Amino acid sequence: MRALTWQGKRDVRVENVPDPRIEEPTDAVIRITSTGLCGSDLHLYEVLTPFMTPGDILGHEPMGIVEEVGAAVPDLQVGDRVVVPFQIACGNCWMCLTGLPTQCETTQVSSEGMGAALFGYTRLYGAVPGAQAEYLRVPQAQYGPIKVPEGPPDDRFVYLSDVLPTAWQAVAYAGVPQGGSVAVLGLGPIGDMACRVAQVKGAGRVFGVDLVPERLRRARERGVETFDLRSFDDEKELVAAIRDQTDGRGPDAVIDAVGTEAHGSAAARLVQNASALLPRKLSGPMAERFSVDRLAALHTAVELVRRGGTISISGVYGGMADPMPMLTLFDKQIQMRMGQANVRRWSDEIIPYLTDEDPLGVEDFATHRVPLAEAPQAYAMFQKKEDGAVKVLMQP
Repeated sequence: MRALTWQGKRDVRVENVPDPRIEEPTDAVIRITSTGLCGSDLHLYEVLTPFMTPGDILGHEPMGIVEEVGAAVPDLQVGDRVVVPFQIACGNCWMCLTGLPTQCETTQVSSEGMGAALFGYTRLYGAVPGAQAEYLRVPQAQYGPIKVPEGPPDDRFVYLSDVLPTAWQAVAYAGVPQGGSVAVLGLGPIGDMACRVAQVKGAGRVFGVDLVPERLRRARERGVETFDLRSFDDEKELVAAIRDQTDGRGPDAVIDAVGTEAHGSAAARLVQNASALLPRKLSGPMAERFSVDRLAALHTAVELVRRGGTISISGVYGGMADPMPMLTLFDKQIQMRMGQANVRRWSDEIIPYLTDEDPLGVEDFATHRVPLAEAPQAYAMFQKKEDGAVKVLMQP
């Protein structure tokens, strides 16, 4: 089959690789009909290269048709149309039953001290072959795949793999009161969708912050009060402008949908780039300890949120070097919640919104649709934020 493989920093290629097959009774194999390019894929493209191996297959946002089913997968049949969550979880362990499949005790990558295995996402999460491919082996298929009806286009359902549950969890963790206010930092796919979810869940005012004109325009057209970072000289001016809209207090909640892609730390950027040039035995520990966390967005969230408010972190962070402003967090009595989205925890709540009325705007959410053969160009375009790229879907 054809699949997108990682070969080095900013070097991804579509190559012929072996077809996946059933390896365990709980496996299924699906033929992928649509698969997304995620902002966190860009971390592998550039930042997390020390944890990658040439030939790794990328991608974790698939949907498709079941082609083969293992003997211990009772609820799937060949021909079923399914969306596959980005995490691999069993559904039966204590963590899964508690609503935390991202901490699944069956698939935890204990050798790396990490949670549940993920599709297409570095050795830290199991180095499981990913979904930017023609076919995908799905472990733990007795639990993971979400069956969806025939008829509507893939765009109606594909975001159940990651974007929708990640945004849904971000808003749930933010605890925005009915009629309250929330600021979303970063209007990429997750931040954009988080704004939409906050609106349909009853937020009174939604503020969106970014510096990419296309992203700001998309959010503004859906009723988000947008703030262009380029219009402010520094963080304090931005914080003051949003506080002016909230009786001087700040919003009830702030969602950090930026994570390690934040601008504002030249030193951290330098170490990121340097670690990618070192031998693997040195680059991995260096990246894990020092190179990933660029906390500009998170520090802004701490400054911006009202006293007694909540910060919800959906943007991916990976290192441990930058100090947290613990004095401010404590003094302001800020609550923080974060983590990879627990897809199956939220999917049943989300599906009723994927109706013909399309209140979340999923059917026109993608800005670009490309064949898998053009995936390398799509990565470069998305990384450079060219051509108004916000969300890219690939069709193998």
